[in-house]
Amino acid sequence: MSTPKTLLEMAGANTSPPTWDDAILVLIDCQQEYVDGALALPAVAPALKECAKLLDMARAAGAPVVHVVHHGPAGGGMFDPEGPSGEEAAEVTPVSGETIVAKALPNAFAGTDLHAVLEATGRTSLVLAGFMTHMCISSTARVAMDLGYSNTVVDTACATRDLPDGQGGVLAAEDLHRAALVALSDRFALIVKNVSAWDA
Repeated sequence: MSTPKTLLEMAGANTSPPTWDDAILVLIDCQQEYVDGALALPAVAPALKECAKLLDMARAAGAPVVHVVHHGPAGGGMFDPEGPSGEEAAEVTPVSGETIVAKALPNAFAGTDLHAVLEATGRTSLVLAGFMTHMCISSTARVAMDLGYSNTVVDTACATRDLPDGQGGVLAAEDLHRAALVALSDRFALIVKNVSAWDA
């Protein structure tokens, strides 16, 4: 039996991440909700540290940075834009010149100006990181490909949570994270382990 290959491998796609001269860093939903809210993620702390490393690299290179934040209903619920759960994590606080795009759906392009913001940079290579792997990272990467962008998703800069498996059991966050990345790797994104991918 032959060794399985992704569609990207079969097509001979480039397996190196884009240089920061060509890339845009898109941080998705790096918010307090995932740190200490109802949706606190088991691997959020190391993932945020990796997001911070990516942010430092992008800033040092002068690459565009976009912070996507999820806005739920105001009034104390999840991702409350007027409360602490909607705030960005301290590790990735935006600085002057970095764009913030607020969304209400998993796909960061839906109902937002994200596509216009990215087009204005003149770049088409996205580096995606944030939360949750199976939800907003996955849906945004899939739509981005449809819009003509190439995606690189940084494994250890993403995380997700345990979910019921539909059969009376639980699918562990680590397994769901891995499955979501494997699915993206087939056609939608290059998956790199961590920031060391840019050391080569």
